[in-house]
Amino acid sequence: MSSIAVNGTTLYYELRGEGPPVLFISGATGDAGHWTEVADALANDYTILAYDRRANSRSPRPENWATAPIDEQADDAAELLKALGLAPAVAYGNSQGAIILTSLVLRHPDVLRAAIFHEPPYAAITSDPEAVTSSLQTLVSEGTAEGGPALAMERFVRWAAGDEAYEAFDPEMRARMLGNAEVFFGIELEGIFAYIPTSEQLGQVRLPCVVAAGVDNREPTATHHWMYEASQWLAGQLGASFIETPGAHVPQATHPRALAELLRPLIDKLPASRA
Repeated sequence: MSSIAVNGTTLYYELRGEGPPVLFISGATGDAGHWTEVADALANDYTILAYDRRANSRSPRPENWATAPIDEQADDAAELLKALGLAPAVAYGNSQGAIILTSLVLRHPDVLRAAIFHEPPYAAITSDPEAVTSSLQTLVSEGTAEGGPALAMERFVRWAAGDEAYEAFDPEMRARMLGNAEVFFGIELEGIFAYIPTSEQLGQVRLPCVVAAGVDNREPTATHHWMYEASQWLAGQLGASFIETPGAHVPQATHPRALAELLRPLIDKLPASRA
């Protein structure tokens, strides 16, 4: 795999397959390895692009880089697509990646054919945002106090993906994920919670869009039901179709083959119609 200089930084990327381009944008830990199984399942029909987000894993941290606005992350994705000659592409963003995709849709619609958002963590619009933020703050602070940023990241990933998914991660990728703790907690997290698009902005989107959420998060008693709520809100703001994916917040880790088969018909039909 390769690296390329774009938008004032260097991004590691992985490219597979042939056919219409599809971009995957990772959430927390920003690692391209989250998409390996999904990419392998789709590579016979599409050109699949995944990348380590700025300052995460194999993408080096730029000098004097101390803030991570969502718009900058969106600009990175847009410039990467253009530099590799893959625009316009269908893009799929998960979690924080779905928030980055929101900005990408608003700022650079020319590089996209369609967008699929999976559980963007827009906590502020959910029924109990204070409970979400306080529980996350407790998890991070207790993990940091007990074992430093790496333990806090482990607990965060277990909270987001589940213990079984965490244990199943490739050991090298898991080590990279834990190594991204300082960037995520110290730099990225503030920008994630600060970014909220307006109803007016979202109402002007004309790209075909779909918003997805994990079926396991549908019930109000589910740990991450708030992300299901956020997904429904975004779908309503965009006037987009709302679908359910297998599993919960990270189907690319828990149900990669099923996710790939769900995405295949969406990728094929989205560019041809307005959601």
